[in-house]
Amino acid sequence: MPRFSVIVPAYKVQAYLQESLDSVLTQSYPDLELIAVDDASPDACGSIIDEYAARDPRVTAVHLAHNLGLGPARGAGLARATGDYLVFLDGDDTLAPGALQAITDRLKATGSPDVLIYDYARTFWTGELVRNRLSHRLSEEGPASFRLADRPALLGMLMVVWNKAYRREYVEREGFTFPPGFYEDTPWTYPALLAAESVAVLDRVCVHYRQRRTGSILTTSSRRHLDIFDQYDRVFGYLAGRPELERWRPAVHRRMAEHFCALYADPRRLPRASRPEFFGRACALLRRHRAPGGAGPLPLPLSRTDRVRHTLMRLGTRRTYRLLSVLRSAALAAGRGGSALWRGLRETALRLHYRIQRLLPLRPELAVFSAYWHGGYACNPAAIEAKLRELAPRMRTAWICDPAHAPTLPRETAALRPGSAAYWSALARATYLVTNVNFERSLVKRPGQILVQTQHGTPLKRVGLDLQDRPAATPTTDFAGLLRGADQWDYLLSANRHSTLVWEKAVPSAYSTLEYGYPRNDVFHRATQADVLDLRERLGIAPGSTAVLYAPTHRDYRRSRPDHLDFERVLRDLGPRFTLLVRTHLTYAGAPAAARDPHPRLIDVSSYPSVEELCLASDALVTDYSSLMFDYAALDRPIVIHADDWEAYEAARGTYFDLRSCPPGAIARTEDELVDIFATGHWRGSRSAQLRSAFRTRFCPYDDGHAAERVVRRVFLGQSAPLPPVVPLEDRRPTPAAPALAPALSPVRP
Repeated sequence: MPRFSVIVPAYKVQAYLQESLDSVLTQSYPDLELIAVDDASPDACGSIIDEYAARDPRVTAVHLAHNLGLGPARGAGLARATGDYLVFLDGDDTLAPGALQAITDRLKATGSPDVLIYDYARTFWTGELVRNRLSHRLSEEGPASFRLADRPALLGMLMVVWNKAYRREYVEREGFTFPPGFYEDTPWTYPALLAAESVAVLDRVCVHYRQRRTGSILTTSSRRHLDIFDQYDRVFGYLAGRPELERWRPAVHRRMAEHFCALYADPRRLPRASRPEFFGRACALLRRHRAPGGAGPLPLPLSRTDRVRHTLMRLGTRRTYRLLSVLRSAALAAGRGGSALWRGLRETALRLHYRIQRLLPLRPELAVFSAYWHGGYACNPAAIEAKLRELAPRMRTAWICDPAHAPTLPRETAALRPGSAAYWSALARATYLVTNVNFERSLVKRPGQILVQTQHGTPLKRVGLDLQDRPAATPTTDFAGLLRGADQWDYLLSANRHSTLVWEKAVPSAYSTLEYGYPRNDVFHRATQADVLDLRERLGIAPGSTAVLYAPTHRDYRRSRPDHLDFERVLRDLGPRFTLLVRTHLTYAGAPAAARDPHPRLIDVSSYPSVEELCLASDALVTDYSSLMFDYAALDRPIVIHADDWEAYEAARGTYFDLRSCPPGAIARTEDELVDIFATGHWRGSRSAQLRSAFRTRFCPYDDGHAAERVVRRVFLGQSAPLPPVVPLEDRRPTPAAPALAPALSPVRP
């Protein structure tokens, strides 16, 4: 008997069905049966299901003779289920990686409840991934399992069948079935939750709920939306047969009113001719099933507008209801218009303010910094700012950042909110401007202002004008605007001769190049082993564990975050000595961490503010084509390149050299090769050490711990000489790795 029976109905979803089935069969928890039901689909769904059944014995193919609808199709799958728990998945949705493992772990931890509710994220056709806005109701604090009466707010979540796992014995004992028609989830989920002796929650995204542009029931205009009335009649019929559940009638009644109002307000669903009938039937049902008493055990806020809307629908006053809707829409439109007018006036006032500020004298002791498009205190600008306050305490510094990042700033540094009056005053009057990206396009650089462009990595991938023949990488790049911005640079910071040659060709202008090394890497020579141990403890790395930082770059040829590694499988094969620190690229910041496999030795550090601290805490780096490899080489710790899509990356983005011909360490082209490199010790062997040494010599000639000082003395203090001399490579002593691993990092022969 399998742990899970996953039931997937399919009708006209041939474009998505394979992805859906794969998401089940590739789960890290394999103890399952997949029951795929072809609901007499006129497309290729049936043959796709048969192909999967032929090659995987866990798949059971069910073919219905006639199209019966989603409910009966699920019922056909349910009749063949033998698993301990039932999981339902629509044929165009997918299970998140590691979902079944997370579900079974939570089931064990909560004592095998009747129903487990887990979270979902909407996946839009644009590639956007948005987690359920009510996910906070799935907090795992409190009793492991409970009755719904203990957490009635769960009744306010999306009432669908596919965000829950059901104990099969419970379902069979209660005799739950799916009816025909639209909204078939309704008469299943309400009874299943209300009658459950034990309910538990899992605060993790387990389902990716596809939001299709077309073809979805929610975007189909049809009289079948009137099926909703029969479905709610079934719910109240169930309550009538269970007197002990009658106290839930007010709460279900209110949720029904919310559902009716939402459906009536959606112009995509109801044909115009059906709207009067819908309103009349809604009125009749709301009257028929109304119970005395307020909302029952559902302590959720209800706005005054919603309360009025529910009442008007129950009273059947359709004209008044329509008038209210028109007035509310007009008020919202007026509010938007007023907001737009206010924004326009505010922007005009700020532009005038900026022009006036530019007429005032520059402030010679004011320096303004920013990093990563209004991000927090980070990268080369942060290292320069800290050194500036140390060497020139008279200087005042300010940092441009969104309010959410203000807590990352040092106490002595003022925060500037982008677009504020203080922001424009600072841009107008600061003598020094430092960034690793670009300032506002509307910045007017004044005579006497000094702008330092630090960049944020040694370029392996093509940049600037070298992307003119790479439309896949830069479909909307404004090359003229890029050069106008570069014309404002006084200094460009470079970490090595390679970078200097690339930038001066790819972004040509009259700036002076400062080939001083990267200030952000100075910490690699200042930190102590005590600092390393403290960082590892804060990150949750077990003592004695080998911490591998996995930091891939983004892909120009993909809009969604690629998953190049099966983390759970890698950790399983490497064994308990290894811990993975996973840092996704900032362009994939919207991807929920909960979508990854949960594992005690898998630590998501994507939101950790300092990548330099992550480097210090780790014992090795695994990356693909990220510029982080050039910085990490300054630490003289092992680097492994995982280049599983080099040809595609090179074709889309283009690179300045073939990394495979001069890597900083061992190269893996597949996940198996990557595991083998670590399992056999090649990652820290003599050949890897030789490659790293050559790479470090080429790309880290100035990263000696004094780069920030060189910048400050040259730019802010006006000292062309003497600058701190560069420490020879052989005399540098970067911060060693954690003591428990340090002896093992000496080269060993494979």
